[in-house]
Amino acid sequence: MANGVLVLTNEEAAGLLGMAEAIELMEEAYRDFGANRARIIPRQRLYVPETQYEDPTWFWLNVIPGIVPCHGVAAIRLNAAHTTYRREGPGTRQTIPGDFSGFVLVWDIASRELLGIVHDHAVSPLRVGATSGLAARYLAREDAATVGLLGAGKQARAQVEALLSVRPSIRSIRVFSPTAANRERFAQAVSDDLGVSALAVGTAEEAVTGSDIVVAATNSADPVIFGRWLSDGAHVISMVGASKFDGRREIDDETVRRSEVIVVNLREQLELDQQADILMPLRRGYTSWDNIHELGELCMGATRGRTSSSQITLHSNNVGMGIQFASVCKRVLEIARQRGLGTELDSNLFMTRRGQGEEYAP
Repeated sequence: MANGVLVLTNEEAAGLLGMAEAIELMEEAYRDFGANRARIIPRQRLYVPETQYEDPTWFWLNVIPGIVPCHGVAAIRLNAAHTTYRREGPGTRQTIPGDFSGFVLVWDIASRELLGIVHDHAVSPLRVGATSGLAARYLAREDAATVGLLGAGKQARAQVEALLSVRPSIRSIRVFSPTAANRERFAQAVSDDLGVSALAVGTAEEAVTGSDIVVAATNSADPVIFGRWLSDGAHVISMVGASKFDGRREIDDETVRRSEVIVVNLREQLELDQQADILMPLRRGYTSWDNIHELGELCMGATRGRTSSSQITLHSNNVGMGIQFASVCKRVLEIARQRGLGTELDSNLFMTRRGQGEEYAP
């Protein structure tokens, strides 16, 4: 069944696609989106409360569709999990405990055939990192040498890989996470694996102060980056992607006020989910809608990126989009087929075949 539906587990999909190629795919997809060719439906999350847990817990269904004509594919990401909010210290920490089910279904536009089903956990940090890297290509200073990183998980690792890909000038990374062992382990792994100096530091302020690029990759509900810490010329990356349900933030109002260039993945998602990182300072008059641009516009040249070395720039990697999953997962499936990975299923299991001339109204 050479033309069947290929199913890839997280273990099989992990590491197949390099970050540099993923960034190029993201640029093509966002350029298609900026030209109004690619199509998306904004991310939708449905929540139903669960009562059998000690902490407030909900069943969560995540739906993210998109079509990318330049890559000839459409995709939908479907994710079913439990999400829990735990009160710890000054804020509420979101976690997704236990087993979950998450897939990306990828279709060929021309044939309508389902090409494959990719488990989403391995590819998700890759497409988030690639999107941050793409924005940094336009917004971070070309001579950026230092990164202040808040977070020490898989998303944080992907952010580092992406930034190193677009800014080989980076020489050092300062990383903070609340658990000392985690930040020490992360710093050591980054130094060993990626060949860049990484140092675990004791506070978020120490990580951010003096850094050319500042990244928040956390699950905090409250701001972890404060504008008063930022140096002139810094590029800030926030990736909280909050839904209307939780209202989380990673950056404070002052960060937005000081940012001369603000780019988001999707403006529509800001209002749909009432994303406080941008909407709160906007409503308080610290910025305006005229200063909030989309990544697709940036890639198309419809809006300018950084124009001086002293500007503070901000990329709010504010939502997962179907065009990300479509582009990355198509390529992951191609590589997997070349390497003989995955489980092939008969495509007839997923298609309705019609006789010649047979048509139905929608």
